[in-house]
Amino acid sequence: MEYTHRPVLLRECLEALRIRPDGIYVDGTLGRAGHSIEIAQRLTTGRLIGIDRDQEAIDAAGVRLAPWMDRVTLVHRNFAELDSILREAGVAGADGMLFDLGVSSPQLDDPARGFSYMHDAPLDMRMDESAPLSARDVVNEWSREELQRILWEYGEERYAGRIAGAIVREREKRPVETTLELVEIIKSAMPGAALREKQHPAKRSFQAVRIAVNGELDALEPMLEAAVNALNPGGRLAVITFQSLEDRIVKQTFRRLAAGCICPPEFPVCVCGRKPKITLLSRKPVTAGAEELEANPRARSAKLRAAEKCDPLDI
Repeated sequence: MEYTHRPVLLRECLEALRIRPDGIYVDGTLGRAGHSIEIAQRLTTGRLIGIDRDQEAIDAAGVRLAPWMDRVTLVHRNFAELDSILREAGVAGADGMLFDLGVSSPQLDDPARGFSYMHDAPLDMRMDESAPLSARDVVNEWSREELQRILWEYGEERYAGRIAGAIVREREKRPVETTLELVEIIKSAMPGAALREKQHPAKRSFQAVRIAVNGELDALEPMLEAAVNALNPGGRLAVITFQSLEDRIVKQTFRRLAAGCICPPEFPVCVCGRKPKITLLSRKPVTAGAEELEANPRARSAKLRAAEKCDPLDI
């Protein structure tokens, strides 16, 4: 399947990363390499490490990045393993890192991957197709309480209890096998007013199951800390999120890493010795402009947050 890939907030990402021709850069969510192409073609003696947990993405990116492969290393791993990936790649410090979080457009647009509530397909939702846990496992094997928890916490679904109950009742008759079967179960549990809302009734539940399958939120804060630790002084970290849960984690982690002394205000002198690790490049996230939104409606929920690694000698 051919995809027309539009990298989100591309200009803003490149400005945030401030690419140097001799720099070392990491694209931790390679996807179809839309951002990586723009980084790679700006390098001369520099190097780009492209990471993705989806083998299809690695294969497709290899084709798209072919003209620049002399300066690119592709790694089929989860960005949660950032420390070991960089160590094995012989990278002592990076000058910039980019993470474009969530499900990629090609994954969403390929009905066979089971991410979409608009097409019928086997329940899957694995970003890494070699991973053991699938959406079918979650829907058919997790307890009602655990289903309710993820629907509420990861999907912010106000009818989480009703939907979890409906899933359990249906799977007692026969396993839930496909995406549209799950959609119908979700819709059957929701009141009429909710079904008439502009947002698709299954959107929040599918998001919740996908996050649970891929452990997306669990890995995020440790990855951000590892990324900051692996940056050279003055290196930049740029993170794109597409939903409020991810953005909240990025915002709070950045704020914590940018904080200095945490001693109580009544202390006359600092005794904690804590120094800020990063400087925020902007207090508010960067969002897509009107021109990009017209060309790529999926950019409407994208938020970019960026930070620069502090030089300890300057603190």
